[in-house]
Amino acid sequence: CVSYFAPQESLSLSCVSGTFTAWCNSHLRKAGTQIENIEEDFRNGLKLMLLLEVISGERLPKPDKGKMRFHKIANVNKALDYISSKGVKLVSIGAEEIVDGNLKMTLGMIWTIILRFAIQDISVEETSAKEGLLLWCQRKTAPYRNVNVQNFHISWKDGLALCALIHRHRPDLIDYSKLRKDDPIGNLNTAFEVAEKYLDIPKMLDAEDIVNTPKPDEKAIMTYVSCFYHAFAGAEQAETAANRICKVLAVNQENERLMEEYEKLASELLEWIRRTIPWLENRVAEQTMRAMQQKLEDFRDYRRVHKPPRVQEKCQLEINFNTLQTKLRLSNRPAFMPSEGKMVSDIANAWKGLEQVEKGYEEWLLTEIRRLERLDHLAEKFKQKCSLHESWTAGKEQLLSQKDYETASLMEIRALMRKHEAFESDLAAHQDRVEQIAAIAQELNELDYHDAASVNTRCQGICDQWDNLGTLTQKRRDALERVEKLWETIDQLYLEFAKRAAPFNNWMDGAMEDLQDMFIVHSIEEIQSLITAHDQYKATLPEADKERIAIMGIQNEITKIAQTYGIKLVGVNPYTVLSPQDITNKWEAVKQLVPLRDQMLQEEVARQQANERLRRSFAAQANIIGPWIQTKMEEIGHVSVDITGSLEEQMNNLKQYEQNIINYKSNIDKQEGDHQLIQEALIFDNKHTNYTMEHVRVGWEQLLTTIARTINEVENQILTRDAKGISQEQLNEFRASFNHFDRVSETGLTIVFNLQKRNGMMDPDDFRACLISMGYDLGEVEFARIMTLVDPNNTGVVTFQAFIDFMTRETAETDTAEQVMASFKILASDKPYITVEELRRELPPEQAEYCISRMTKYIGPEVALGALDYISFSSALYGESDL
Repeated sequence: CVSYFAPQESLSLSCVSGTFTAWCNSHLRKAGTQIENIEEDFRNGLKLMLLLEVISGERLPKPDKGKMRFHKIANVNKALDYISSKGVKLVSIGAEEIVDGNLKMTLGMIWTIILRFAIQDISVEETSAKEGLLLWCQRKTAPYRNVNVQNFHISWKDGLALCALIHRHRPDLIDYSKLRKDDPIGNLNTAFEVAEKYLDIPKMLDAEDIVNTPKPDEKAIMTYVSCFYHAFAGAEQAETAANRICKVLAVNQENERLMEEYEKLASELLEWIRRTIPWLENRVAEQTMRAMQQKLEDFRDYRRVHKPPRVQEKCQLEINFNTLQTKLRLSNRPAFMPSEGKMVSDIANAWKGLEQVEKGYEEWLLTEIRRLERLDHLAEKFKQKCSLHESWTAGKEQLLSQKDYETASLMEIRALMRKHEAFESDLAAHQDRVEQIAAIAQELNELDYHDAASVNTRCQGICDQWDNLGTLTQKRRDALERVEKLWETIDQLYLEFAKRAAPFNNWMDGAMEDLQDMFIVHSIEEIQSLITAHDQYKATLPEADKERIAIMGIQNEITKIAQTYGIKLVGVNPYTVLSPQDITNKWEAVKQLVPLRDQMLQEEVARQQANERLRRSFAAQANIIGPWIQTKMEEIGHVSVDITGSLEEQMNNLKQYEQNIINYKSNIDKQEGDHQLIQEALIFDNKHTNYTMEHVRVGWEQLLTTIARTINEVENQILTRDAKGISQEQLNEFRASFNHFDRVSETGLTIVFNLQKRNGMMDPDDFRACLISMGYDLGEVEFARIMTLVDPNNTGVVTFQAFIDFMTRETAETDTAEQVMASFKILASDKPYITVEELRRELPPEQAEYCISRMTKYIGPEVALGALDYISFSSALYGESDL
């Protein structure tokens, strides 16, 4: 305290005295008193003890009432003892100096009280006292322009920081946009007046003293600013309490609304059930089908239109009841008990009774409708069957009485016989319909149908007609059988012709199809097979001609019999559509097709011989190109693993190989031309070579890729060597180690070209063995870390370039994810997450938005809204997790 008020600091004791006096009075007025002169009014210790009681809320020992010096010293000592009991160490402050009116000691004591009771309890994000108050000011004023609080002296000279604090909590008191940085006195006085008028914070500072002092008094500013902290902290607590009350009241109001809604829905649904049940219990049957159908339609309207909304109401009622009970249970309220008779179980029982009555009503309606429907159905069925039967019998008696068979041929007679047999079958089939008509008529009589007389008359007429049809049918059969025998001899000859003509005709059809059949062959052997088959066919032609002559002899015999006995041959052979002329014409066509087939086969022989020449030409060139590609691949492989020369020498050798390969391109192009000719000739196989054009193309492309990749690998090795300062010997050592563990791979290309080459990659097991051989002591965790460096895309292989990069950066010094996590933890005040507001307040806008867009949502108990996970974000920056 002595050092604080030392003369060399050139401080204004009057300014500090005024500030402390105002601060003391802001508390003493709560006890109905105040001080005028801080140097004099605390000398007897009475108001000092009263001040401590007001700000602490505790009772101090009873003061001495005397006015002697030792009474005053005793009272001051009681106050100082109380201050010491609160953990405050008083240095160079004694009761005698306070009683003697020592201004510096008095001010030092008041500052000690301010620190302990107004500032020490301030805690913001793990910081307290002065640092906590400063951090609170920085947080609250961060969004405001022209405000940068770094201390408790010059940062407050322009008054904008005080105005920003007020505007942050009470924007209705100050229009911050109208403040100017070049008007510090106006800004300060505005803040002092608003704080005194609306925030109950007395004016403790003088605007002109602050502006005109190069470095305003720090403790005076801290004293005044601490009043704002305590004023706004209380307001925030009150707002939180109000919000809690509103939340509780909102829950209670919602519960009451749900209760009222349940009671209303339950009453309406029960009333509807009460009105509906008597209607469903009415079982008075109607006399007509239409009336009963109208009753059924009314019931269906009830099921489709009236009941579904009530079903939804019942379901919604149960949902509302369960929701209400859940909300009451979650908000610690007693369970809801509906009015008597309106429980969910009461509604369920009433609904069950409704459905039972409804089911019985529907069954009764359907039974009555079926009874009336049966009578209508039988009458309609009788009429329908009678109409069908009468329609079928119309004209049948006249048909059976005609004598068309007297002038018919044998085939016509047999056709008439078959037709008559079919009619007899049809007649037998209709026997069931006649019996059904009689049965329906009997049932209608038994059910006392109102028009039974007309039914009986119609039924009797049908039965009489049926008996007459049976008699006529038998008479016609007898007549047809007598005439049929007259034509049997000629018919046998017709049948013999048909039996032999049909297979001979089929043979000629097959022969014509074979002679005109298109064929596709791919070799000389296949065409020779077709020629052999054709020769075998030609050898069967003489025997076929004999069968043709025999068939034509049968037709001549029929003609001879008809002429001898004077029989008129009507129409054609009834057993076949083939005529003798058809046989003759088709035989001539077969004989003409034979030489044409001979010509086609000879032309195909010539084409297959030309294709064979193309195959041999392609195979000769392919058998040269394939081994050449194989040789070049092996030579390039040897150059890529050779460590005897420098990288520049390897590069020169590879460039020469590349030029030789490019010069060989003309041979590939020629082979492509031969392949095009083969494709145009539709040649699909070549037994003279194992190489296809696809093999040649893939081998050529692989050769070009291999030489380009190998050149690129050597170039990268040169760049790595020069950039990382690796000697040629080190690079050779790395290459030797890599080559030792580089496994031989086999692909479809190596099978065709018989290649065995190193693939320029190591799998994780080979890579681990390589590192161990080079002296690395690897655990599982360490090896996993190294794999994330050499194989970041998790391909399962390690390339030589990745191997070189790893070996060269092992000694490089870099930042770590742990360091970045620690930095974020500071910004987040030791929380495991950070908020959007904290990022925007602590980081430049561009970096803050970058973090916000990439950080994932933090998942954990009791986190703030919008909490972000900076730990996974820091790991992702270094490839230790997915961003």
